[in-house]
Amino acid sequence: MSGKHLNDTALEIERYEARELPLHRFALDRRSFMKSIGGGIAVLLVAENTLGFQESGRRGGGMQEEMPREIDVWLHIPPDGRVTVFTGKVEIGQNIRTSLSQTVADELHVSLDAIDMVMGDTQLTPFDMGTFGSRSTPQMGTQLRRVAFAARELLVGLAAKRWNADAKMLVAENGKVSDPAGNRSLSYADLAQGQLLAQDIPAEDPVTPATEWKIAGQPVHKIGARDFVTGRHKYTPDLKRPGMLYGKVVRPVAFGATLTSADLSAAKAMPGVVAVRDGDFIGVAAPDEFTAERAAAAIKTEWKTTPQSSSRELFDYLKKNAETDPQEENRFRQTKGSVADALASAAHRVDATYTIAYIAHCPLEPRAALAEWNDGKVTVWTGTQRPFGVRQELTEAFHLSDDKARVIVPDTGAAYGGKHSGECAVEAARIAQAAGKPVHLLWTREEEFTWAYFRPAGLIEVKGGVSTDGLLTAWEFHNYNSGAAAIATVYEVPNQLTEFHPVNAPLRQGSYRSLAAAANHFARESHMDDLAHACGMDPLDFRMKNLQDARLRDVYQAAAQQFGWQGRKKAPGHGFGIAGGIDKGGHIATCAEVAVDHSSGEVQIVRVVETFDCGAVVNPDGLKNSIAGAITMGIGGALYEAIEFDDGKILNPHFAQYRVPRFKDEPQIEVVLVDRKDQPSFGAGETPIVGLAPAVGNAIFDAIGVRLRSMPMLSGGTLPANA
Repeated sequence: MSGKHLNDTALEIERYEARELPLHRFALDRRSFMKSIGGGIAVLLVAENTLGFQESGRRGGGMQEEMPREIDVWLHIPPDGRVTVFTGKVEIGQNIRTSLSQTVADELHVSLDAIDMVMGDTQLTPFDMGTFGSRSTPQMGTQLRRVAFAARELLVGLAAKRWNADAKMLVAENGKVSDPAGNRSLSYADLAQGQLLAQDIPAEDPVTPATEWKIAGQPVHKIGARDFVTGRHKYTPDLKRPGMLYGKVVRPVAFGATLTSADLSAAKAMPGVVAVRDGDFIGVAAPDEFTAERAAAAIKTEWKTTPQSSSRELFDYLKKNAETDPQEENRFRQTKGSVADALASAAHRVDATYTIAYIAHCPLEPRAALAEWNDGKVTVWTGTQRPFGVRQELTEAFHLSDDKARVIVPDTGAAYGGKHSGECAVEAARIAQAAGKPVHLLWTREEEFTWAYFRPAGLIEVKGGVSTDGLLTAWEFHNYNSGAAAIATVYEVPNQLTEFHPVNAPLRQGSYRSLAAAANHFARESHMDDLAHACGMDPLDFRMKNLQDARLRDVYQAAAQQFGWQGRKKAPGHGFGIAGGIDKGGHIATCAEVAVDHSSGEVQIVRVVETFDCGAVVNPDGLKNSIAGAITMGIGGALYEAIEFDDGKILNPHFAQYRVPRFKDEPQIEVVLVDRKDQPSFGAGETPIVGLAPAVGNAIFDAIGVRLRSMPMLSGGTLPANA
């Protein structure tokens, strides 16, 4: 085998929209930092560099992430006994605040309600590359468990010293350290009183086995859930500051347009309005949103545009514009055996092309930022997956040092990979700088559809060969543009060629939930179904015959059993499909039932059963909710969603024109968890979306005998005319 190989647990490196972050250095020494947080116990980190990654649809390189050094506090226990945990991860609806709190409470042996989690604040939390790639649970969960262990060891050591006792004989439980032999105990608060101590995290990983978890592993309600459902929680669009103005940006007439002239005089003449031009950027601020909109509309601009491609010729464009000599860091090429010879001698062969449309992220909370300048320092509240990345964008845009820019991320109304970049934060900061007052900037839904980046479109060509006994003999897989995530087949094939081809793409594109894994699973699992039918085998039996991975076999069997795959009986117009795979350490199998009305062309997903193994489960209720949400979101990309564009303009930038799943589209969803307490925990925010589209496509084929090879599979909400 030659070329790069992305293992199952690695974070695929595919980024367009973000630049690499520099390694961070900090000015404070340990003593100064300890004084700044006050008395109590702090757990700090001294660690060697660890390999960190960024994600999205193209890049295949990595960077060295420098884990925070000694002055970075992870956990602090002040004399009042509350436990404050600091992490650069952010809460974007995936409920990581709850599961990380469970992990710390479990290892520190305190109640869950004793934990306060400070997240995503570049002034308070350790450096973090970002919240993406399903890394929060395996990476940060492990890190914080080590931190909590170090804190518990320090507290036990303090008690042992005070009592002149053997630390091994003491017990830390329920927020206190006890000496059973001496019938005495001290609370963590008592031990912290008057102390100013720090503890380094040990190099080894003393992780409590999942079989011994008491708080982690249990179904726990979302922390702060009442605030979210009652409206008490303030998202970035809800925030206000004294003297705040409302911002608006004048957008170009098309992608890549150059500003040739601008007349801001009419806007500047309006009472209370500030207008600024900086290069091609034009922004206004006003006392209210309506006036800001009027001021932006009053600015007269002229733009120079260049002809651009359209969605009508998108897939021809991707094939023709593949990079002929991509840099090694952008490549994925895996070879084994002789594919050409195996295809030529195969008893059954299927060649096909699959297409993946551009789609939008459609978060409930569009991009928003509140920026405020004070004494040459800018503070920005914004919803982002990469607070430190946004801070870098601010420091570069305004030529600031890191200590002159602060990014604070309130718990955010979703992102799905779409909020890595900080353009809204930079825009708000630029307008606020001109206004001399805090400025709140909220993108409209049309701006979100138009100026945010999209999930990469793709063209995937697959060739497969099978022997007379149903064994795969050849597999050739070429992905143009959409990415290399989960591109390698999980099935046993002696002759393989798998390659990702980067493309100079026509639209701005970047990370999306599961990266390219959804596209690659759709093509692979659709093709596996065709090969199964070509050799006359049941689709599940065919997969199992060619599959050795024990965990994937287990989830297939569990899903099939729950679904009733064996002995299934179809109603007229109904069909059943199955698909599965491995991504980011998670093993998944999905079964779907669809009902197809061939006369109207309507397709209804009736039932979905999904089995998921992500190792030891931290919060089963939260995990089930995440899986159900991924299934619902996957319906859009599978059946409806597609960005239409022409000559640098988005043609459907509103929900009235862009179809997302609706309540009537929701199927019966059944989630089966395989809780592997013998395995480390992996993330679950992304992998559960990858099985839906191929399972539904396979079910449609089962219903009407027509293979749909495009995502979305429906055209205008109904079957294509040739189906």
